[in-house]
Amino acid sequence: MRTISPALQAHLDSGTTTLATCWRLTRRDGTAFGFTDHDRSLVFDGTNFAAMTGGTLSALEASAGLSVDNAEIEGAFNAAALTPADLDAGRYDGATLEVWRVNWQDTEQRLLLKTGTLGEVRRGSHSYTAELRGLSARLDEETGRVYQHGCDAVLGDTRCGVDLAAPAYKSSATVSAIPGQAEISVTGLDAFANGWFTHGLVTFTGGQNAGLRVPVRRHVAGTPHRLILWQPPHRPVAAGDTLILTAGCDRRFATCRNKFANGLNFRGMPHIPGNDFVTRYPVSGEPNTGGKRS
Repeated sequence: MRTISPALQAHLDSGTTTLATCWRLTRRDGTAFGFTDHDRSLVFDGTNFAAMTGGTLSALEASAGLSVDNAEIEGAFNAAALTPADLDAGRYDGATLEVWRVNWQDTEQRLLLKTGTLGEVRRGSHSYTAELRGLSARLDEETGRVYQHGCDAVLGDTRCGVDLAAPAYKSSATVSAIPGQAEISVTGLDAFANGWFTHGLVTFTGGQNAGLRVPVRRHVAGTPHRLILWQPPHRPVAAGDTLILTAGCDRRFATCRNKFANGLNFRGMPHIPGNDFVTRYPVSGEPNTGGKRS
């Protein structure tokens, strides 16, 4: 249940209001941006809510029970904050969004209308539409473990236990050439074998893509080493750009044991029967081998 301050309630009861809508977007890396549909910027809670012409919020609905209440925000791209490249790079995936109703003459009079996370984002040439998912949307997410051969842990997390900061699994490199849109040649990896960074991660530390992370599809050792990425970086890559590489894992038990010496923490079920076990049938005259054929 929302509690409205006496000052804001008195303002609402006056019959003549000076209200604006503000929303604060906080990315998972902690970077926060504020926007408002008012014609001038507002400041509260340490955030500057920039005036954003063309930003609109759909009607907010709240229902009893556990049904998901969603809304949408539409606006124009702002070069100082929201850009198409940042959205495409996934920098706003899972960001937290707060929607406030504020008396623009006195920002101490405000009410938090909704808190949620940023969902699907659709964008055009100069504008975007972002879905605001309510907190109950998390109840629709699948949780728990999957009965499967492969490991279901994330490489380097607490369940996995591998220290990705160790020199054996992490290295800096420098771009030397760009053979293709999703391929870069790098120097600085002479100590690593072919395929060591396959399924790993590239984090750009210099150039126009600084801060961007891109998964590695394939690592080919050579002079220089080549990295084939799953997708092209969203901004041009140039020779001399720096990056950090972390090793990859294909989630197989043999890789966990041999590459990372981490077999005891393997989070899959490598010995479960495969599909061929279901299709087996007894053959007359064969000895009982426990369901196995010689």
